[in-house]
Amino acid sequence: MKNIIKHRRKELGFSQDELAKKCGVSRQTINAIENNKYDPTLSLAFKLSKELQTTVDKLFEPES
Repeated sequence: MKNIIKHRRKELGFSQDELAKKCGVSRQTINAIENNKYDPTLSLAFKLSKELQTTVDKLFEPES
């Protein structure tokens, strides 16, 4: 699943560590999601969208 988390995080001026703390996960988890190595749970996807001030469907896009 492709995502724009890194782009959106940088737009808002958050580090990976800051975003991770806000979402209750490790920095490594955020890194893995940004690099398309891990698909977050639905719960985490909603936390990410809230902290990144957008919607889940704008953050994530299925790969064809």
